[in-house]
Amino acid sequence: MRLTVDSVILGKTSYNWESFSDRYFGALGMGLSFSNGNVRRELAAEEQCLSNVPIMEDISGLNMLDCDTRYPLLLVHGIFFRDYEHRNYWGRIPEVLEKLGAKVYYGCHQSASSVEDSARELADRIRTIVEETGCEKLNIVAHSKGGLDAKYAVAMEGIEDMVASVTTISTPHEGCEYADYLISQAPERLSRKLNHLYYAVFKMLGDDNPDFVAGVSSITVENCKIINEKICDFDFQEHGIYTQSVGSQMKTPKSSVFIPLNASYKIVRDFDGPNDGLVGTESFSWGDRYIFVENSNNIGITHGDMIDLTRQNIDGFDVRQFYVNLVNDMKNRGM
Repeated sequence: MRLTVDSVILGKTSYNWESFSDRYFGALGMGLSFSNGNVRRELAAEEQCLSNVPIMEDISGLNMLDCDTRYPLLLVHGIFFRDYEHRNYWGRIPEVLEKLGAKVYYGCHQSASSVEDSARELADRIRTIVEETGCEKLNIVAHSKGGLDAKYAVAMEGIEDMVASVTTISTPHEGCEYADYLISQAPERLSRKLNHLYYAVFKMLGDDNPDFVAGVSSITVENCKIINEKICDFDFQEHGIYTQSVGSQMKTPKSSVFIPLNASYKIVRDFDGPNDGLVGTESFSWGDRYIFVENSNNIGITHGDMIDLTRQNIDGFDVRQFYVNLVNDMKNRGM
């Protein structure tokens, strides 16, 4: 059953672009300082902050459901992050799933590229896994922009026979209006500077050719409309591919332990209405089933909470249990 979210029409606040970009890119977890350019120190400080909570911990309190699916999982990261170098993008989730029988692989694509380029990388990765392991197919679980990359790869890159299911988590299927604003208002000088800075940092972290501007452009409303039009003739059901999407919502600008998301929540709210700190709730729904995740308190669940960004349990929502339930459902569906 699909969730219908009433449209919210909001007046657009006039933002100073550089102030907007500082807050926006801080919310993406990069910790970049445009004023002093001390990227390495801030990246290291943020990584230390987010790594304080140990990954290994007791899971005896979870409902230990069988996660030994017929086909392995492929976890696909979102924009401006990498899979597991330095710190695992998915927090404690992969460890729990593996303890309960899941076989887990990673997309290993670059941190920022266009949807088309990321999709080609993912398609090559999927072919390699299938050929080397003989697993026949994979269950894709993709977060944020990774969901756009994954669905495009399946529909356009000739790998449909190698995919059993696609699950998107917090993905902007209809795009993000604030990203359109960001692109349209960015001074060319600042865009070049930012692209150069991003390239230098993520080249150092292992990307071959990171493209900051292409990454941001890929989540605009305009680009997502183009992507959806390109794949509209591909019938996932006809190819036996189960599809589902997951979304959540912050309820206050103090919902996140990860402070930059609290700042971005208010900005995104002005452009996209109710949101998870980065993506508006009206953009999440896609596929055969839509799951809207809520907890019992008045705080809500953020974009980062859905991938265990801070490695901390949230009142009324255990992200590890959510993924256990999700993967157990895949097993029960024979995937």
